[in-house]
Amino acid sequence: MTSTTRLTVAQALVRFLSAQYTERDGVRHRLIGATWGIFGHGNVAGIGQALVEYGDVMPYHQGRNEQAMVHAAVGYARQSGRLSTHAVTTSIGPGATNLVTGAALATVNHLPVLLLPGDVFATRPADPVLQQLEVPYAGDISVNDCLRPVSKYFDRITRPEALIPSALNAMRVLTDPVETGAVTLALPQDVQAEAYDWPDDLFAERIWATRRPGADPTELAEAVRAIRDARRPLVVAGGGVHHSRAEEALAEFAEVTRVPVASTQAGKGSLRHDHPQDVGGVGHTGTATADELARTADLVIGVGTRYTDFTTASGTLFANPDVRFLNLNIAPFDGHKLAGTPLIADARSGLMELTAALDMHAYRVPASYVTEYTEDKERWEQRVDACYEADEPDVRPTQPQVLGALDAIVDESDVIINAAGSLPGDLHKLWRARSRDQYHLEYGYSCMGYEVPAAIGVQMAAPDRPVWALVGDGTYLMMPTEIVTAVQEGIAIKVLLVQNHGYASIGGLSEETGAERFGTAYRHRADDGTFTGTPLPVDLAANAASLGMRVLRAKTVSDLREALAQARTADTPTCVYVETQTADTVSGAPPAQAWWDVPVAETATRPSAVKARELYERHVSTRRRHL
Repeated sequence: MTSTTRLTVAQALVRFLSAQYTERDGVRHRLIGATWGIFGHGNVAGIGQALVEYGDVMPYHQGRNEQAMVHAAVGYARQSGRLSTHAVTTSIGPGATNLVTGAALATVNHLPVLLLPGDVFATRPADPVLQQLEVPYAGDISVNDCLRPVSKYFDRITRPEALIPSALNAMRVLTDPVETGAVTLALPQDVQAEAYDWPDDLFAERIWATRRPGADPTELAEAVRAIRDARRPLVVAGGGVHHSRAEEALAEFAEVTRVPVASTQAGKGSLRHDHPQDVGGVGHTGTATADELARTADLVIGVGTRYTDFTTASGTLFANPDVRFLNLNIAPFDGHKLAGTPLIADARSGLMELTAALDMHAYRVPASYVTEYTEDKERWEQRVDACYEADEPDVRPTQPQVLGALDAIVDESDVIINAAGSLPGDLHKLWRARSRDQYHLEYGYSCMGYEVPAAIGVQMAAPDRPVWALVGDGTYLMMPTEIVTAVQEGIAIKVLLVQNHGYASIGGLSEETGAERFGTAYRHRADDGTFTGTPLPVDLAANAASLGMRVLRAKTVSDLREALAQARTADTPTCVYVETQTADTVSGAPPAQAWWDVPVAETATRPSAVKARELYERHVSTRRRHL
């Protein structure tokens, strides 16, 4: 007879989660490293009590904002190579719906996170309960159903015994390199507290192996033929390179074949910035070197990329009339994009197989092609140097000079985190990534407010490394709350807070598209009613200090260098605050090297919009369906 243990549903779930492990390449990792939580009536007596009961096996972290807790879990998961993540529990109602943005970010970026929102009573003894959404036509809908479209797996546990198959399915999805993303188990508050006799086997250690599938022989042979026939191939490295830990395999492929490697935001750092074949970022925020190679490439080899339009400008950038696509991807959906030749495999396995086959055929790109992109890369590096250089150290820095000052003090151990605003464009063009995981840009969802909580998650996963959250004033005001968590937990993140008085990135885009920077500046109203008066007298440095951070104010380039050096060695949460020189422009970095399709008003009376439409129509004529 199978032995059992009587526990509540919540207690059983916590016990189960503490015994789950992943394994890849012979190395085991705990799958759910900790649980974040904010408690209310929907989870305090269930999951809350269970976390008290089993605090010895499930660490707990206190959050201040539900969305931020998900961001912290996602940061931890990404830094852990998707082999470990955190769970997040909330009450029913606004606590649960606050999870939606974080869940969408996790799912868009294929990063695992387990969400455990409370739910309304399954047995309906009190109906409605506090914060319950009443739907007249459906009694089985709650606010948690808004998590369905942003979750890779969703279930509502309305009976204790239903937890067993649901929990196993949740672990299956979290550990699947193709399907992973946000997983939601909605937990009615009465069911959480209900007792059941659980089979003890449920709590035994369970290992979920992360697969590394190799390529189908036929697809591999076709891929080798496509590369051997190419004269101007270009690799576009995406986030899948990092997820697979395929950086060394990509480097070997590039060294054997001499094929240049461009990177998306998620893929940057796949090669070190000084690797001979690294040509920098590609797409609207890319380098001139990479984008010109993309325009003339006859074969684009996508490795672990989804070809999202903004990051690759995939609708207009690949202009060679003979261009073809070869897509190495573990997900068939992405492998078939742009009518490409699919090579469905793990990135590392597929690259190793390609390298071996091409080396056997002694394939190399033409020497003239190597000379061309090498010289172009050298010219771009000179532009980066010019952007970083500050001839007058006693003046307010530009945003690129802020990055230059940071670049001068970091090494391969530092991690740089950013997600939104004008910084991603500057970083993609200018940042010199020194290690595979130094460049942590969340650009799949480009979610304002991600940076500070994500930095906490990354620091938890990499406690001995300097972790920097690069934050603009717009992003900071969205979600500074987890600074309190960093202070409470003694997590020594570094926040580089750049003040440019508004939404500078969207302000620039607004100007380009004829909307005249409307609604993008943080300024008082002028006499004409527009927001064009003096900058608002907010003091974000004082705000960060009030939340418990040590704050270093930098007024000049010289001050900034000194403050960054102090922050890097600090053992407490530290903020470096700097106001940039270019408050009314995007950044002062080199302009976009590729076009991004943002529709412009087809008819308007204002001259700025008319002019923007004329430019748009010239660009839009270059759209192409790759068939």
